[in-house]
Amino acid sequence: MPAQPSRNPPSAASGTPAPGQRADARHNRARLLRAAREAYALNGTDVPSSTIARRAGVGAATLYRHFPTRDSLIAAAFSEQLAQCVAVLDEALQDDDPWHGFCSVLTKVCRMQAQDRGFSAAFLSQFPDAPGFRRERARAEADLARLVQRAKDTGQLRKDFDPSDVTLLLLANNGVLQESPEVSMAASRRLLAHFLQSCRTTDGAPLPPPAPLRLGDLYKPPRRNE
Repeated sequence: MPAQPSRNPPSAASGTPAPGQRADARHNRARLLRAAREAYALNGTDVPSSTIARRAGVGAATLYRHFPTRDSLIAAAFSEQLAQCVAVLDEALQDDDPWHGFCSVLTKVCRMQAQDRGFSAAFLSQFPDAPGFRRERARAEADLARLVQRAKDTGQLRKDFDPSDVTLLLLANNGVLQESPEVSMAASRRLLAHFLQSCRTTDGAPLPPPAPLRLGDLYKPPRRNE
């Protein structure tokens, strides 16, 4: 999915180890980040830090030495994914067809949400201890506003569309995620198709097949594997 690397240098909250860090420390950091991504993808970002430390095979002291706060661990675990989102926006802004670029961004980000529950929660949260993470997201929001304006200028995106409507889509897309990846992807694709048809000036494109969902699925909590 990534088009090009982020233009911002790694921050203390990123997945990049500090210069001069010992090999064993780098190894432990990598294990912690891998364990965090796996746990967050399965169960969201409410997973306790102690669970992540056990999953990584290290002690709690080692975890807190690398990541003093829970927010710093979450931000580091997902800094790469956020950079990928920024890269997708960069690519879309270079697209000669602004509407195609607009649709491609929404398609790719919604797919990321459907595939990774933890990233969805992280992307929609705030991290006071991660200035680099906030800076990347602020740039993503500015690029998104430019992308929206470009699509409006073509006459294909309705003039009353606001960049905040994309946040609304992401919140809604986060709400359709289910235990089954297949159901999550089907629901996400259909939601996005409805959204794009509603925000385009004119569009008669057919919707994807409906997802196999029932009302009872709205009240089914996500499965916890730990």
